[in-house]
Amino acid sequence: MAKLKPLWNDKNTSLGSKSNYSIFLYVCESWTLTADLERRVQALELRCFRKILNISYKDHVTNEEVRTRVKQAIGPYDDLLTTARQRMIHWYGHIFRSSGLAKTILQGTVNGSRRRRRQKKKWGDNIKEWTGLNFSTSQRAVKVRN
Repeated sequence: MAKLKPLWNDKNTSLGSKSNYSIFLYVCESWTLTADLERRVQALELRCFRKILNISYKDHVTNEEVRTRVKQAIGPYDDLLTTARQRMIHWYGHIFRSSGLAKTILQGTVNGSRRRRRQKKKWGDNIKEWTGLNFSTSQRAVKVRN
């Protein structure tokens, strides 16, 4: 964020250009979105918006007010989590339409047993939540590119 400070402080750069922070979503296709990670991404997004709009935390401006100011300034936009989810679903379709090592890894299972405790969230669990389809149905659905 510190390296973007000169860009965000530049008066000649439009707000729409400043709000294009896709660098934060680098390799988001491989993330497993847990609740903690989702909170962190939302916090980062609001921190960036506050920096772009020159709003200090001492001003006591709510997050909703920050979002409405951004919508007024640049129009409708997709938040970082929505963009990350879209990229993950697109990557999921891309992988299952191809034939390669990534497809084998996503389909394969590892022999052995897991440790006792709550199972950790897997990458495929996110896809199941967002699409509402089980694994085999979603594989058939991605055969059609739409």
